[in-house]
Amino acid sequence: MSERTYKKVELVGTSTESSDKAVENALAKAAESIRNIDWFEVQETRGHVMEGKIAHWQVVLKVGFRLD
Repeated sequence: MSERTYKKVELVGTSTESSDKAVENALAKAAESIRNIDWFEVQETRGHVMEGKIAHWQVVLKVGFRLD
């Protein structure tokens, strides 16, 4: 494996469906403008509750990508 340099950025993904979908939404949007995404780390998970039910998920991610 050759030597590489990576950068990490923080993203917040959201979804009304699930925490997994919030991660998927964040990664899909990031992939539109960031090349070479290799990994992610979930930093925080939280949600909004309405009438005793989960109304909205919010997930904070660190996303790592290779620099050219």
